[in-house]
Amino acid sequence: MEIKNRNIAIDGPSASGKSTVAKIIARRLGSIYVDTGAMYRAYTLATLNKHIDPKNEEESNKLIGKIKISFDQKNNITLDGENVAKRIRDNDVADNVSYIASYKQIRLFLVDLQREIAKGTNVVMDGRDIGTYVLPDAFLKIYQIADVKTRGERRYNENLIKGIKCTYEECLENLQKRDYIDSHRAFAPLKKADDAITLDTTNMEIDEVVDKIISLYREKDEQEWV
Repeated sequence: MEIKNRNIAIDGPSASGKSTVAKIIARRLGSIYVDTGAMYRAYTLATLNKHIDPKNEEESNKLIGKIKISFDQKNNITLDGENVAKRIRDNDVADNVSYIASYKQIRLFLVDLQREIAKGTNVVMDGRDIGTYVLPDAFLKIYQIADVKTRGERRYNENLIKGIKCTYEECLENLQKRDYIDSHRAFAPLKKADDAITLDTTNMEIDEVVDKIISLYREKDEQEWV
């Protein structure tokens, strides 16, 4: 029997805890973690660095093939060889990344990179269209959600820890704007895959979410061998 990659796709709105959970799961399962959101943030930062308005799709598309986005050995996102893991979390990037993520040509460019990484190895990949578009044949699909106010508090506390100046109100407004843009974009919008399992993390601790997803993974893995 052919053994297919045991890829895990975790989709959901911003600040629902996808990245935090995905990193831990990848480490525990010995898989590769791919932060697709960071890739779109890095592209957004590239437009800002080039003084391009991220709301201008035509101008933003001109950077396709002219920038290099990758992950270093510590899984930090790099833009043209520079570690931008912290910089991409700043407000100017957060306020514009949903515009960049809505552009078809940019999504196609980054999706090709994401799929290439997923070839030949087990990955845990989080984003907004992983289960529906990037990895439609993923072994396990999770649609991770949380109440928007809870997500606002999480993003606010996360920024404080990272030394990023903001207010809770700013974080909440940013998330509400991103939710609308992500779910209404014409190409590969944020939505639950038909075969995804919805997991509401509003009242769950990180370890609880991780244990639940790993339990679902192992249950399905056992079923494959029956």
